[in-house]
Amino acid sequence: MLAESGFLVCGSDAGVYPPASDLLRKAGIGWKEGFREENLDPRPDCVVIGNALSRGNPEVERILDEKIPYQSLPSVIEEVFLPGRRSLVVTGTHGKTTTTSLLAWVMHVGGRRPNFLVGGMVEDFGSSYGLGGGEEFVIEGDEYDSAFFDKAPKFLHYHPDEIIITSIEFDHADIYPDLAAIELQFRRLVNVVPRSGRIVAWGESATVRTITAKAFCPVESYGLEAGCDWTAGNLEFGESATRFRVTHRGKEAGTFEMRLAGRHNVLNALSVIALAMGRGVEVDAIREALATFRGIRRRLELRGEARGVLVVDDFAHHPTAVHETIAAARGRWPGRRIWAAFEPRSNTMRRHLLENELADALATADAAIVGPVNRPQLLSDAERLDPGRVVERIRREGKPAWAFDSAAEIAEFIAGEACEGDLVLALSNGSFDGLCEKLIDALGRRGRD
Repeated sequence: MLAESGFLVCGSDAGVYPPASDLLRKAGIGWKEGFREENLDPRPDCVVIGNALSRGNPEVERILDEKIPYQSLPSVIEEVFLPGRRSLVVTGTHGKTTTTSLLAWVMHVGGRRPNFLVGGMVEDFGSSYGLGGGEEFVIEGDEYDSAFFDKAPKFLHYHPDEIIITSIEFDHADIYPDLAAIELQFRRLVNVVPRSGRIVAWGESATVRTITAKAFCPVESYGLEAGCDWTAGNLEFGESATRFRVTHRGKEAGTFEMRLAGRHNVLNALSVIALAMGRGVEVDAIREALATFRGIRRRLELRGEARGVLVVDDFAHHPTAVHETIAAARGRWPGRRIWAAFEPRSNTMRRHLLENELADALATADAAIVGPVNRPQLLSDAERLDPGRVVERIRREGKPAWAFDSAAEIAEFIAGEACEGDLVLALSNGSFDGLCEKLIDALGRRGRD
């Protein structure tokens, strides 16, 4: 976005891979692999320091020594892109990226020329951002902190006029000690929405209802249960489409169809419908946008098929997301035996805090596999997730389960056990060391043998 706005941009990172690398090349933005002090020559006017970096990084140390101006990513967005815009912020533990992408697409189809920034590659735009020049700026609002020198959640920088709250659960165990600490940040967010603004909140969550109870602006609830302001009903899940009917305070709002699968995506779409209609987007435009929305990468993304086995990639990395993703896969591909392979990679899931919840979620698949804990050496034995314990709990629930030390072992095992008609879900917020590619290759080799 900075490059498109006329700034000269370069940078450093460790391990840049698609789709981010493709997007940078397309924009003509170069980068240095790894971090070195000389990467800051010639001296930049400003350095945007990502929240993955901390003291001890050679470039951070030179920036501080030489007093090179620096900012966090959210503060740059706050300063450069949000002034004069109507800030529409999508927040919550789950569904932010999909919901933000869908909202941006709805506003686009509705002729609003939205500006947007999403934490994923939006298939419909072929990008993770857009500067349409319209009144609204649609942005994914993360509760994670902004930088080592800026510990405020990202979303507090975004001066929201209207927000969506999809859910609130415990996550980000590396920076938040418990759910109460996360709830406090959402209370602060609600407290800065102006009285002329609006909050669209998941009404079936007691936590979300409590957080929004003292808002100074109107709050509209949404859900699948009666009692919410916006309600979705008559849900139909098929292999090619999901259909549902929407009512607003008992009044018919319309029937909609979309390619996205799963109950959770009906809720995501419902929140977008509520916010967009409140912004004056026509129902027909919303209906067209939902029907044509192709989604974002790594959300039930079919990566390939070999020997009659479907290999599907998904970003799910929290027990709730794992549960909903497995359920969505059953609706999208009914009748298939589902293998769920999970990588404990996020800062929350590398820890033992949600072991039981993870096991219960994986047990909703027909067979489960737990991969190695990412960067295990950074955690003590006492705080680290134990794949063996997770597997034992899954087996106690009557489902077959295994733990392996590498993606290569997982691929070879599944290739030897999977049958025609099966579906394999690779669940990780990272690359899972190329599990999808390794599995497709292993299945292909077994088929030739």
